[in-house]
Amino acid sequence: MLERRSLRAPITLGIVMIVLVVVLTILWITGNVLGSTGDLGSGTLFWVIFAIGAILLAAVLAGVIAYLTLTVKAFNLNRRQSNFIDAVTHELKSPIASLKLYLQTMGLRSVDQQQQEDFHRFMLEDVERLDSLINHLLDAARIEREIEPSPDEPVRLDELLHQCATAACVRYRLPAETVTVESPPLTVNSQLIQLEILFRNLIDNAVKYAGSPPHVEVKVRPEGEQETLISIIDNGAGIPANQRRKVFGRFIRLGSELERSTPGTGLGLYLVRNVIKEIGGSVRVVDRDQGTGTEFEVTLSAPVKQAA
Repeated sequence: MLERRSLRAPITLGIVMIVLVVVLTILWITGNVLGSTGDLGSGTLFWVIFAIGAILLAAVLAGVIAYLTLTVKAFNLNRRQSNFIDAVTHELKSPIASLKLYLQTMGLRSVDQQQQEDFHRFMLEDVERLDSLINHLLDAARIEREIEPSPDEPVRLDELLHQCATAACVRYRLPAETVTVESPPLTVNSQLIQLEILFRNLIDNAVKYAGSPPHVEVKVRPEGEQETLISIIDNGAGIPANQRRKVFGRFIRLGSELERSTPGTGLGLYLVRNVIKEIGGSVRVVDRDQGTGTEFEVTLSAPVKQAA
């Protein structure tokens, strides 16, 4: 589906440009023939042909510009896909190599109880890393297939945010207080799976790009009975103003793939953008002073009520 959508526009534009060039050529030949035979009459026909030719020429030039724009976008997408493949390859090879090393070590020689416990913990972390990567890929595939959305149901938003915060701390082996959640007991009527994807990726992204030591704040503020604002704030370096819209694109990761040390595939915020559109709402990067961290503000447009 992705390839069909990406090819439809340039193919259609190419066909339209070919037709315009053919019509413009026929018009030019007709005008020259009529001019050479003196059949252009009082000049009215000449100006009609001239005006039509000028409009067609302008349309062809606009088509060339549009085609050039699509070509540049396709080049950038190919570059991002290459970075994505590099990232996924690294994300797959690193834990697999680590698991292989631990298993080979345990198979070749005996280890004491403490080492066994350490090896088991490290292997579990590697498995969780692989599981997180696979979840990202499956979530992206599900969105691209445009599966029929699940029905809305009551979701305890505060409990879901606490679960996502705890999972992120466990995944990165950080203290539980690294992510703080400030939320009244709220129930929203929405899709549980989509909300989990949304906040799991936002909190995970905030923890990964937070400062040292990392600290992330999640703040929830109900806005009436039909809207809720959720802010996810980290203490990292922040996102440059000219990059704040781009970060929601597919395969987008700031910086060079060979120089960054933070794991990821560039799909997290892409999933966030698509999920929030599907369930109703919006997400944006809030302006903050440079170096004071990043704040993502999510607006959920769903029925809200205070939980008991």
